Amino acid sequence: MFKYFEPNKIFSITSKAPKYVLFLFIVILSIGLTEALILSPEDYKQSHSVRIMYVHVPAAWISLGIFSAITFLSIVGYIFKIRNFFLIAKSLAPSGLVFNIIALVTGSIWGKPTWGTWWAWDARITSMLILALFYIMYLVAWRIFEDKDKVFKVTSIITILGIINVPIIKYSVDWWNTLHQPASINILSKSSIHISMLFPLMTMTAAFALFSLLIFLMKYNTELIKIKNKGLDRL
Repeated sequence: MFKYFEPNKIFSITSKAPKYVLFLFIVILSIGLTEALILSPEDYKQSHSVRIMYVHVPAAWISLGIFSAITFLSIVGYIFKIRNFFLIAKSLAPSGLVFNIIALVTGSIWGKPTWGTWWAWDARITSMLILALFYIMYLVAWRIFEDKDKVFKVTSIITILGIINVPIIKYSVDWWNTLHQPASINILSKSSIHISMLFPLMTMTAAFALFSLLIFLMKYNTELIKIKNKGLDRL
């Protein structure tokens, strides 16, 4: 069922979706910013600088999530020869890189008042920088290789190597003595973050997820238009 996709049918759905996603994004972002900048309390140690968390943390989560999704799509696409999975992965990558950069920049801004420096070769910071390099290598591979089979193979290898870095980013604060504090949010155990900060954090994460979806749809639709212009009925 995944082997063949008709661009016309796919485009008829994805071309209409951005306007609805944009509307939801604006609504959720407005709620998130109000909660993060006005209603949420300041931290007893970091004061108002803690509000950078509401951009930094969601950006990092989205970046990690997108790279994980790209890796899954690339591996499954390569094994089962599902070309559309590679097209989806390619369309996801730009937003993943954008949020990776946002996480690095906001982390640097947050680090200045918290640690007294703009940059430190901390395990998590360094591993996030390495992830950005894998994103760049992935996108460059799509640019320099024209042969589809070759680009599928190369990008799959890049994602497989890059995914090794994802658990390192996640558990670096537990494995090494880093400047980053341990995780405040735990799925399997009680989170240490208060609900007054957790709600805006989750809301901003939802807003960023919608924004990444919007970028994906725009990129994916562009790729489908290219396919249609070449007169192809299948991916």
